[in-house]
Amino acid sequence: MAGIVAIFGRRPAAHGVLTGPTFMSSAALDAALADIDAVFSGCASPAETGCGYCHAPEETAYLRTPDVPIPLETVRYYLFEVPNHFDDHPAVMRRLLPQGARAMADGTLGVIGYGAHGLTRVDWRLWPTEQAAAIEAFLRAWWQHALATPEPPYGIDAVFDTCATIARTVTPFLEGWVPGRVADAHLARCADVWLYDLLSDDSPFSWWYDDSVDAGVSDLRAWLTGPGAARLHAAGEYDLATRAELLALPQSERWDRLY
Repeated sequence: MAGIVAIFGRRPAAHGVLTGPTFMSSAALDAALADIDAVFSGCASPAETGCGYCHAPEETAYLRTPDVPIPLETVRYYLFEVPNHFDDHPAVMRRLLPQGARAMADGTLGVIGYGAHGLTRVDWRLWPTEQAAAIEAFLRAWWQHALATPEPPYGIDAVFDTCATIARTVTPFLEGWVPGRVADAHLARCADVWLYDLLSDDSPFSWWYDDSVDAGVSDLRAWLTGPGAARLHAAGEYDLATRAELLALPQSERWDRLY
């Protein structure tokens, strides 16, 4: 077992908690958040009764009332609540989005990656075009901002996991991962986390459960084996690069190369 740990590395502690310094936004992220505010303004779940056992009446009342500020603790709780505790879960997600997206971006949500985000449990791409476009633009802007930030509010692997799981694809986030000192440092961090699972043919995504996850894992593996490994080599991360390249081999052959 010691040899396995030495080869694969001990998986780092989860980085879904607030880790960085004071949040500083960017023009693109500000624009995406402003679009979320505008597009989802007025949204509510008018007949929402919530769960009589888990939800306080005054908390559920916020969901029926559009545009009234919701206490952050309630936003956090409802954003990760199971869908069957609501009468209209998609409507609840639309109601929470303006504050929820901002809390995701600035780190005030508290944690990410420790439960299934509500947007992973709704078919938001089937929502009106402007709503779906606003969510997609926010995910891309949030990811790009995190990539450019040396110490984002959340661990970079948790941000990628959240974006990819909500989007049900890794492609736009990998394609937008342009080389650079900060971005390459984030790549090393993510690769170290991903390889723990990928080298065993497991999924590195904690809360991606639907049929699209297989394509997501396959796309991530292909990218990490090729462009990702090349960038790790260029950044001097030779051990990570070598392990990433082994993903192109059948699992049974990886062990022979590692020992």
